[in-house]
Amino acid sequence: MTLNVAVQMDPMEGIKIGGDSTFHVMLAAQKRGHKLYHYLAPDITFRDGRVVALARPVEVRKVQGDHFTFGDPVALDLGRDIDVVLMRQDPPFDLSYITATHLLERIQGETLVVNDPAAVRNAPEKLFVLDYARFMPPTMITRDLAEVKSFLAEHGEIVVKPLYGNGGVAVFHVDAKGSNLSSLVELFKASWVEPFMIQAFIPGVASGDKRIVLIDGEVAGAVNRIPGAGEIRSNLAVGGSAAKTELTPEEREICAAMGPELKKRGLLFVGIDVIGGKWLTEINVTSPTGIVSIEAFDGVDTGGMIWDAIDARLKARG
Repeated sequence: MTLNVAVQMDPMEGIKIGGDSTFHVMLAAQKRGHKLYHYLAPDITFRDGRVVALARPVEVRKVQGDHFTFGDPVALDLGRDIDVVLMRQDPPFDLSYITATHLLERIQGETLVVNDPAAVRNAPEKLFVLDYARFMPPTMITRDLAEVKSFLAEHGEIVVKPLYGNGGVAVFHVDAKGSNLSSLVELFKASWVEPFMIQAFIPGVASGDKRIVLIDGEVAGAVNRIPGAGEIRSNLAVGGSAAKTELTPEEREICAAMGPELKKRGLLFVGIDVIGGKWLTEINVTSPTGIVSIEAFDGVDTGGMIWDAIDARLKARG
């Protein structure tokens, strides 16, 4: 069945196609004969009970710098003209992002939105993960300096990061001496109105931070992201490198524990992060990455798996 697919994402011009998961999913859709449209989150309009986006038909190809061709802009009724909306713009997870989820939620009775916008809104990466605290390293969410100092004294070394950050931005390792900890907390409090996350430092991060991708609650594969020299951050966007990996028994337990809930919530494409083979740190539901590396190392058709899951969802809707 040929589908009309609208992709709400970042500008096509800035995509690095070698590792971009959204682009990979678009290639897989195009391979199946689906019609693709591209639009940005600010292009959505709610008018007279309908959600409309000014979108452009797009064709994609694996040629960096010449990886897309746009057609003329067209006003799409996302409920009537489109079969599937992929909500794939990168965070920050802010009020603009939340507003987009509210608008897309209004078309859910007509169009399949992946991931489910209400579920995305209720599952920010560093808060949803608290539902699985038994698998996490010691964790605190606070704005209180005295609490942070107490946590550091208890655990020796800590990591401090924004609650709604992404891509490894503003992630700090604080040693046992707590050098400049007060200044760091002051900076976080001045930069963000919300609390921030503090976790016990896991030395095993030097061996990598594993990204495990689940598609409709089932494990699709994993890739180990190894920090660059002098870094604790393993995100590929900040210089980490990808390596082939396998799941540990503890990681399989984590996936089995959350898989049914992800499926129930309509979180079809999810990436979780695990350190040291057993410590769950984040559940990424906004625009998770990793499928390109998984496909390269394991030879699995991750893009096809995502579209198979979408097809199954559409059939279940009738």
